[in-house]
Amino acid sequence: MKFLSASLFMLLLFSTTLSSQPAPISDLVESKILKEKSVLPYPPVQERDIMWKKYVWRIIDVREKMNLPFVYPQAPFFEIMTNAAQNGELDLFSPEDDHFSYNLSDNELQEMLFDQDTVEVWDDDFNVTLVPIKNNLNYENVKRFRVKEVWYFDSHYSVLKVRILGIAPLIEVLDEAGNFKYERPLFWAAYNQLRPVLAKERVFNNQNDAANTSWEDLMEMRYFASTIIKASNVHDRKIEDYLTGVDALLEAEKIKQEIFNFEHDLWSY
Repeated sequence: MKFLSASLFMLLLFSTTLSSQPAPISDLVESKILKEKSVLPYPPVQERDIMWKKYVWRIIDVREKMNLPFVYPQAPFFEIMTNAAQNGELDLFSPEDDHFSYNLSDNELQEMLFDQDTVEVWDDDFNVTLVPIKNNLNYENVKRFRVKEVWYFDSHYSVLKVRILGIAPLIEVLDEAGNFKYERPLFWAAYNQLRPVLAKERVFNNQNDAANTSWEDLMEMRYFASTIIKASNVHDRKIEDYLTGVDALLEAEKIKQEIFNFEHDLWSY
């Protein structure tokens, strides 16, 4: 009986030891800070306090060194957007305009995010059958993003502010020979809906892997390189419609300086 009791004791001790083993993780600790983070709402803006505003459209090219986190393979920015849309956390809007006037349906979303293709399937009698398959749209095909934002002077705080309004991924359209024809937006996402999603997604920090910097932090700090392609104008033209090459870059820089000079010129020294 003593031997049996000792055996049972050892068996119970071994079982308890196994059951108390921690769950495997690939880090020092489980990251929870960003997952539990709630996005801070913007301070309210009264229409009567908006003394001046100007709409600006920019291009973010992910091939630039500063923008490489947008194509970090483990969490590309494009996949963060599309995964949120498929999970019902984000509405996507038609690329026909940037006013978020038409919400894409589930069928339209599926057609846009998946490429239709066929593969040959051979049976034992060497008969071939074409079977339709779906391929995910590769994030590497999205090389640029279009950003719509508004710059405004808030007379209540006497400060010039900027707020992102929408983001659209761009894909290249090629001809039958594989030559570039033009670039088109896949969809528009309203930033006020996208912001809570980005607040819980970690952005890669090349200097410190322990940095709890979210995509919302990056966008609000404007830690990205971009080029102005359009500012609100009476003809509703893009810069490329009337200038090219170096002249277009100089025009973009001119628009940027005009915005910052507006605030500077309000004050006398």
